[in-house]
Amino acid sequence: MKTGLTVIAYVTAKAGQEDEVRNALLDLVARTRNERGCVNYDLHQSDATPVEFAIYENWKRASDLDTHAKSGHVRAFRRKMADRLERPSEITKWRMVSELAQHGEC
Repeated sequence: MKTGLTVIAYVTAKAGQEDEVRNALLDLVARTRNERGCVNYDLHQSDATPVEFAIYENWKRASDLDTHAKSGHVRAFRRKMADRLERPSEITKWRMVSELAQHGEC
């Protein structure tokens, strides 16, 4: 199975704010995984630089991602975390060219 759209989002917390940002991102993960068209939405934190986070997400359709981006929980995250982030989140969009691995295949 290929997904319609892959997104990798990079979020950098201000020094000393990484716990609060991580908790807010984990809440975002829980809410987003229930959205229509969400294939996966996974949060990662850098071992080398703990203020850096990456979200790896796959969506069935670009329209599902658009709906997600406009959702109340995404807007609330942006408002709540604006002063706790070092810079605006970097959102990159990708097209998957391999098949999505099924659970337990890697």
